[in-house]
Amino acid sequence: MAKKTKIALIGYGKMGKEIDFLCKDSEVFEVVSISYKNREDGLDLKGITKADIAVDFTSKDAVLKNIEEVAKLGKNLVVGTTGWHDDLEKAKKIVEKYQTGLIYSPNFSVGVNIFFKIMDFSAKLFAKFSDYDVYGLEVHHKAKLDSPSGTALKIAGKVKGLNFTSIRAGRNPGFHEVVFDSTADGITLSHQAYSRVGFAKGALVAAEFIKNKKGVHAFEELFKI
Repeated sequence: MAKKTKIALIGYGKMGKEIDFLCKDSEVFEVVSISYKNREDGLDLKGITKADIAVDFTSKDAVLKNIEEVAKLGKNLVVGTTGWHDDLEKAKKIVEKYQTGLIYSPNFSVGVNIFFKIMDFSAKLFAKFSDYDVYGLEVHHKAKLDSPSGTALKIAGKVKGLNFTSIRAGRNPGFHEVVFDSTADGITLSHQAYSRVGFAKGALVAAEFIKNKKGVHAFEELFKI
């Protein structure tokens, strides 16, 4: 049997627990460390040293510190936390300094990243026709803090003039819709997450990708065609 990839989880909220659950039955991954399992806990630096790679799902205020502490240990990192990308250049300098690797995304769902590619293509098509207005809607569970979501901001960056209306209610794990609307017709493109499993599986795909690489990478790199 092949040696399992050892994962250090940083953050044990909904996503951390989902990844931990997947790893319990995995023949490829195993969790060897959990940081911030309880509110009073800090980074499990000793546990992280035993891992092949760390996976961060914490908060935007904690990410940069976590990136530096993990890099100091010579470990690569998957960052699925959202809302911190204004500090991306600082993160790149840290990763370069310690010669480690980092992969990030506002959304590690494979389906969402395919949706990103669809939006790239759609934006180029609709840019040729001025009759179409564009608007977006994103819906997430009531506990999600950032609004609009990192995924919505990523999509909006691809389509000129696109703004999102955000709804925080219920238990929806994630819905994003973009409408191209004219007086003659309308085209609606959408992605609906049914659970957090897709995000967790994508984070593990990212972990395997970045495990032996250096530098900062976006998860979108895996979807080049």
